Amino acid sequence: MALKIQVSDAKVVLQNLFLCTAVFYTVYYFTNAICFLALRLENFDELGPFDFKTTPSWSNRKYLGNVISLETTFLISSAVFVFIVEEWIWDYACTVTVIHVGITSLGLGLMSMIFGGQILAYLLYKDNFIYPDLDDF
Repeated sequence: MALKIQVSDAKVVLQNLFLCTAVFYTVYYFTNAICFLALRLENFDELGPFDFKTTPSWSNRKYLGNVISLETTFLISSAVFVFIVEEWIWDYACTVTVIHVGITSLGLGLMSMIFGGQILAYLLYKDNFIYPDLDDF
């Protein structure tokens, strides 16, 4: 008895992933702006999710605003993801989180090198590209 799982079309999955990522960052900047106003910070940091210079301390209002915004974003985004993908929320949530961590800690250079290299390899060697056979997995 084999487990049958219907795999969505790659285009639909990528479209949903793009929408979920856009929702995540939109909600983040919205909640970051609310925290900016609520905590009466001196200046709005447009690079909030990518801020490495702020000293992590609960007494630092800028750090506190970033933490509150990020945690609120995860909570609100999970509710919005339900309306976008309807199911497999955990998969999209994990993928968006990995994308966020990849962008904020590893940087765009590594991500562009991985994806750019993979796309270039696919385009150059399309006829010889090896696709894994998952039927016998």
